[in-house]
Amino acid sequence: MTISDQPDAALAKRYRQPRNVEQYGVEAIPDDKKTVRWWDVFFMILNFLINPGMILIAGSAVAAGLPFWAAVVAEISGIVIAFSAYAIMATIGVDYGLPGQVGTRITYGLRGAKWIPSTLHVISAVYWFAFQTVAGTLGIIAVLRALTGYTLDFVVVSLVFAIIQAAVALIGYDSLKVLSRLAFPTKIILSAIFIALLMTHDDPAYAPSAVFGFSTEIPWQWPLLALWLNSVASAWLSMITNASDFCRYSRSRVDMWMGTLAAAVVGTLISALVGCYAAVASGGNANAFDVIAQITSNPLLLGLILLYIVLDNWTINVLNLYTAGLALVNIVQRMGRFWATFALAVIGVALSLLPDLVNGYTGLMTAMGNLFAPVAGVLIADYVFCKRMGIDVSALFSRNGRYWYWSGFNWLAVGWTVAGVLIYIALPTVALKNISCMVITIVGYVSTARLLAGRVSRLDAADAPVPARLDDEVETARRGEDALLS
Repeated sequence: MTISDQPDAALAKRYRQPRNVEQYGVEAIPDDKKTVRWWDVFFMILNFLINPGMILIAGSAVAAGLPFWAAVVAEISGIVIAFSAYAIMATIGVDYGLPGQVGTRITYGLRGAKWIPSTLHVISAVYWFAFQTVAGTLGIIAVLRALTGYTLDFVVVSLVFAIIQAAVALIGYDSLKVLSRLAFPTKIILSAIFIALLMTHDDPAYAPSAVFGFSTEIPWQWPLLALWLNSVASAWLSMITNASDFCRYSRSRVDMWMGTLAAAVVGTLISALVGCYAAVASGGNANAFDVIAQITSNPLLLGLILLYIVLDNWTINVLNLYTAGLALVNIVQRMGRFWATFALAVIGVALSLLPDLVNGYTGLMTAMGNLFAPVAGVLIADYVFCKRMGIDVSALFSRNGRYWYWSGFNWLAVGWTVAGVLIYIALPTVALKNISCMVITIVGYVSTARLLAGRVSRLDAADAPVPARLDDEVETARRGEDALLS
């Protein structure tokens, strides 16, 4: 057994996890395991963003009344807003090898991080797992109906599909990396084929001139554009508390920034083009895979559509469930990463049997934005401006550390989260609720923290400069020793 294998064996024994899966939950990743380069981050995030759900959202924006280019702009702008905040918090993973939910302890406190950001992410990620599975299942059924003439039972298809996706998440990070590498070229090629198929269909409505010219016939309505931009940003801001999960094996910040931001723009653009083009050309059908299945009877092309849907769902839903498991293990560390992921997989599979889950997307995402926009604002304000991106790693695992605050809660962070929720509710949709709420929360939190500086000892201690990490502190983080277990 090598030196790097020894911690893995100890964690497998501690949490009674299978030895052939990723062992690290709340524990920091050892430096010798941080070897991932920017292209693996790029593949992973891009695969995350090219998926049936994103394609369906783009088509739904057109069906709701947005012109082609307005819908594309709304989807890309929402992603850029969300991923700008996301990439800032991802530095916790690169610099310290920590999962995102453990990193939120610096802001909310050891207990506060469990009850606020971790709980919220568990709920949103499990919902996204089910949403993506339902969207993918509807696409699979549409394609198989075109191939065979039969409509398969939704429950059966969704159940099998959900279980297959959950299996990869249980194995862990290495399986995500391998799957992303394999899926990337296939998805890029198939996306190009499907767009070309739509553009060359003999119906004049499918011609590029007809689709791209759609925006000149219907004016861009800012309230509707803002609604969909806000909805997309809300969906992906919910990932901010787990941003570092995807890059805590990354070699450097440069690798993380290059891979994350490039993938965010490219992946969203591809999904938006497929979804919006199909919706405009078909006269408002939001399901691009249903549209493609209707315009071709070629078994090979229909088979490629089926492969595309499966790869799309597989690559995103594995990540949804993976991050949800890390969030749950931050709440209940005794479970270990594998068993926490397994428990949430059972719930996610059960929810995937509800086809109505795809309805009411904008309403649910507005509610998510109501919660995650202020959380994002508080985390960025505290991590960037108060902690100056420095973390006392050993204090993340100790009741006697600086991040214990008041019995495990930082009431300044809790207070501004509640205030941010109220601000979000009060803002009109046309004000871009997500970004406005996030900015107001950042300014409010930083201003309040500076006003209290020198007056509140617990906040002063938490925000004090972080000394150079000692070997025993690094070892504590690697073991994930948590005084809350005692």
